[in-house]
Amino acid sequence: MRKIKEVLRLRLEAGLAAREVSKICGIGFGTVIDYGSRAKAAGLSWPLPEGLCDEALETLLFPQRQPKSTDRPVPDWPQVRSELARKGVTLALVWQEYMRENPNGYGYSRFAELFHTWEGARSYTMVQHHRPGEKVFVDFSGLTLPLTDPDTGEVIQAQVFCAATGYAQYLYARVCLTQTLRDWLDCHALAFEFFGGAPEAVVPDNLRSAVSRACRYEPEKNPAYADLARHYGVAVLPARSRSPRDKAKVESGVQIVQNWVLAPLRNRIFFGLEEAQLAVEAELEKLNDRKLSGLPYSRRELFEAEERAFLKALPNQRYVFAEWRKAKVGPDYHVRFDSQAYSVPHRLCGQQTDVRLTSCRVEIYLKGELVAAHDRGVSLRYVSTVTEHMPEAHREYAEWTPQRLARWAAESGPSVRELVETMLLKYVRPEHGFRPAFGIVGLAKRYGHERLERACARALRAGATNYANVKSILEKGLDQLDVPRTPETPAKAHENVRGAGYFKNEDAS
Repeated sequence: MRKIKEVLRLRLEAGLAAREVSKICGIGFGTVIDYGSRAKAAGLSWPLPEGLCDEALETLLFPQRQPKSTDRPVPDWPQVRSELARKGVTLALVWQEYMRENPNGYGYSRFAELFHTWEGARSYTMVQHHRPGEKVFVDFSGLTLPLTDPDTGEVIQAQVFCAATGYAQYLYARVCLTQTLRDWLDCHALAFEFFGGAPEAVVPDNLRSAVSRACRYEPEKNPAYADLARHYGVAVLPARSRSPRDKAKVESGVQIVQNWVLAPLRNRIFFGLEEAQLAVEAELEKLNDRKLSGLPYSRRELFEAEERAFLKALPNQRYVFAEWRKAKVGPDYHVRFDSQAYSVPHRLCGQQTDVRLTSCRVEIYLKGELVAAHDRGVSLRYVSTVTEHMPEAHREYAEWTPQRLARWAAESGPSVRELVETMLLKYVRPEHGFRPAFGIVGLAKRYGHERLERACARALRAGATNYANVKSILEKGLDQLDVPRTPETPAKAHENVRGAGYFKNEDAS
């Protein structure tokens, strides 16, 4: 606007010719003529009216054209934007549907121009600056790498994990079979080792392996992912749903990996992950060593010179994959999964817990606090019970053995011990006879040791070795009818008494 004012001053006040003004101001001759014509049409003279600001002067010289009246229907641009968000829908398809409903509507080029103008008026971008070592952006590539089974010839599509540092955009790629949680976390650990350290934060997409519940403002991170973050001391900042600009570095990095790493390998046949990974690493090394466009250094040189030193040191041990599950504590103070059971303190019965599973360890947490830990069993129906987790009554019961129970029964008498031992032998597992044995020994509290001893002796003679039999004998007082058995006296010698030897002689004859 200052140049326009200078043109008007030289033309209106100094009275210079248009060609002279053109040379002085360094603009075209036609432009000087155009400015003079516009000033004349607006009725302007020099000096300009006092208080005329630049915006008002621009409005006088360049009035907006009134749009031509048209009866063409204006598309519903928010609806167009919503349709484009659906998978497979293109702007050309939406325009075709618009034309079917409005035959006299805009042509495709004008339709596209109006849409992009509308979208540009409501869409703003922010330049993002990343400090060295601040962030690493991670995602899976949309382009896969085919692997061929050497035995069957079956082709499977291997996934490609991509990571890029925010400052130097130093790239890492890893070939894996799936996008499952285990592969996702293993790729993170390998990426940190490749970079030689961990960043302050990791920015993933909202894929299921990283985020349990997607939300634009407060996404819920996967517990195992949060576990990895704690191990390496990094923060996890998931990108907003449907906001690729939040992770432009990795989106750009993924595109570069697809174009310069995966595309050159498109005609090669790979028979295993290791072979494919070696090929990817070779292409990746070339890419990281290539000079950046318009700059005298490569990604690797920039990373080594300015970013590596800002990364955090890695822990002594690599992260061990751990699976997280939710489990409710049962009335037997055990949590159960995969046909296995592990105990927790009995006071936690009915509580919802978080279970962390590794290949050899089971850790149980309640509201983030570790409440129990066990070695993980390998067999089905494995049960691990810690004595300290049991109620006092259960603990006492668990400490009993058949030998201890027999010794305790002997305090009431030898017949009581014999009956308890006989009862335990009836069961395949002696523990199943503990409860009725406790019941028999407990009868001494009500009836006394002497009566219990006589009742057990009577039950043994009758072969009634059950708790109910002994209790019935005591209730009916049958133990008090027992009379000590007198020893049998030998028969008197008599001529009519033949004796046992008679039969032996008969057999011999």
